[in-house]
Amino acid sequence: MSGTGLLQGVRVLDLASVGPAARASRWLADYGAGVIKVGPVPRHSGVQISPPFHAYSGHRLMKRVLLDLKSEDGRGAFLRLAGSADVVIESFRPGVADRLGVGYRDVCNVKPDVVYCSTSGYGRTGPRSRWAGHDINYLAVGGFLACSQPRADGGPPIPGATIADIAGGGMQAVMSICAALFRREVSGEGALLDVSVADGVAAMLSLYIDEYLVTGEAPGPGHDILTGRYACYDLYECRDGRWISVGAIEPAFYANLCRALGLDKWVDHQSDDAVQDQIRDDFRATFLTRDRDDWVAELAPADTCVAPVNSIPELVEDEQFGSRALIVEAEHARHGRFRQVGAVLAGQSGSEVPFRVRDVDETDTEELLSEAGFSGDEITGLKEQGVVA
Repeated sequence: MSGTGLLQGVRVLDLASVGPAARASRWLADYGAGVIKVGPVPRHSGVQISPPFHAYSGHRLMKRVLLDLKSEDGRGAFLRLAGSADVVIESFRPGVADRLGVGYRDVCNVKPDVVYCSTSGYGRTGPRSRWAGHDINYLAVGGFLACSQPRADGGPPIPGATIADIAGGGMQAVMSICAALFRREVSGEGALLDVSVADGVAAMLSLYIDEYLVTGEAPGPGHDILTGRYACYDLYECRDGRWISVGAIEPAFYANLCRALGLDKWVDHQSDDAVQDQIRDDFRATFLTRDRDDWVAELAPADTCVAPVNSIPELVEDEQFGSRALIVEAEHARHGRFRQVGAVLAGQSGSEVPFRVRDVDETDTEELLSEAGFSGDEITGLKEQGVVA
């Protein structure tokens, strides 16, 4: 596990295999927390999704223990481990952790000041608390899709990334965990954190929700400058079929753009609704006269708020990201050397050496149970029973 970083010394037990909770533990580990992934024993392996070996950065810098939480001894082993944990993260449907005997109250009995983070689609309470769902559902109910530009058939688009899982859930969990850890340092109190992904999406839409509550005007595609109302904030195709993004919100940047495109006549019409179609037509026609990278080379340094629309293959070779060590080397015993996204969020701990990505069958169960006070004979007995692996 990581030995450096802003969260060095914090121990996390993560019961999740995929989704927002797994993203949260990934980032916590990159901040230096010692994360232990808790998974099911092989005979129950089908109860969780097994992501590809490279997903979630291959769980680099983490340890792994396999327990049968449906057995009394397996549950007891988990609670022994929880006695030395600072944070527990789970992503079962509300009520499941309690039924298994590993819920907040159960952990509090062995670790009163634990920070216990429950992540779920709709939260622990409310009429939808037991609904199943995924990213697209949370973006739908949280208002995000209704404010996005529609596709050709008029319906909301499918986003290019799992935004609800990433920001609405995973980042919300990290923020709330860090806040709770800070309070614990001050007061000695733990916390039960109810992370609802749908709530997180609604929080991301707060600018529009607050506007509606005050004005009564319902936001949607083309409602304001950020949702496509004006030509100065849009995407344009270039001669080579690649696209460029324009975000010239401030009048000075918009004026710079118009002049650079030879369209000075539109400088004073940035927010003139009557001529937006004409401005867009001229922008489109002009951008189609040159290749994307030619436009970027000229416009981006000239205070025009222009940037290329990168594909993933382009992103991983982008010189800006390269200069900030976005991509790092990793190595897997069976799959060999490959690249992955590094610990690049502010304050995270990077590494100059290849990260070791472990095989899914590799565990630290014996080491971790020994640290928790189990004798060698006890561990052997648990393994023979199939309670741990």
